Amino acid sequence: MFYSGQNIDITTCAEALWHDHLMGRPPQIFAASGLLRPPPGVAPRKRSLLMEHVVSLTGVRRARICYVPTAVGDDPAAIAAFGQAFDDTDHTVTHLRLFPQPNHADVRAHLLAQDLIWVGGGSVVNLLAVWRAHRLDAVMREAWEAGVVLGGGSAGSICWHVGGSTDSFSDDLDPVTDALAFLPYSNGVHHDFPDQPRRERFHGYVGSGLLPAGYATDDGTGLHYVGTELVEAVTSAEGADAYRVEADAAGAVTESPLGARLLA
Repeated sequence: MFYSGQNIDITTCAEALWHDHLMGRPPQIFAASGLLRPPPGVAPRKRSLLMEHVVSLTGVRRARICYVPTAVGDDPAAIAAFGQAFDDTDHTVTHLRLFPQPNHADVRAHLLAQDLIWVGGGSVVNLLAVWRAHRLDAVMREAWEAGVVLGGGSAGSICWHVGGSTDSFSDDLDPVTDALAFLPYSNGVHHDFPDQPRRERFHGYVGSGLLPAGYATDDGTGLHYVGTELVEAVTSAEGADAYRVEADAAGAVTESPLGARLLA
């Protein structure tokens, strides 16, 4: 079930009822690297296994899901594609658009009424700037602490951490060090992508101390945090993994595979 997000307001009463529904659900974040280049011979899925998994983390059969495409400038094609991916389900899918102005009269109430907020990839630098201008950083923290599952891929993964390497400025993969820091770790995305030196850059920033120790994900792999603790890494790609990346006092970097569970 997909709704455009136009003129959808949530009353104070409805918000209170939904908060009751969230009571007892711990803060959760699912931070992933989507498949930038799906393996040959694998039939495309309407919804990725990673998306199916993060929806399952809500613990409800009919989830309220809000898609936040700020990182691609609220691209209408991205909004339509996300909604269409769920049009054969009983989930209620909306989106939050911030350009040219928010499409919900009460953005905070709308986000607090969700089971899952999914943040799309794109420019994490632009995402952070726009969110802070709209005070969305504080609302996202409130939603997380209330029990709304936060998730996202690429830029939508880095944003919850202290920072990571990004191509928001150029293909040189500059560091971003001022992300939301709900999670006190750095985050490397698309760690195994062959067309960019993402592993090397991430190692360099952790080794220099510019970024703290953290976690990286190969394409098709996600990290599930409960509170600020990593509880599991999962992957939809055979042979892909997630990694703990840290440096010693001399700056020597160690990368330790986590043994991501392959999703069926």
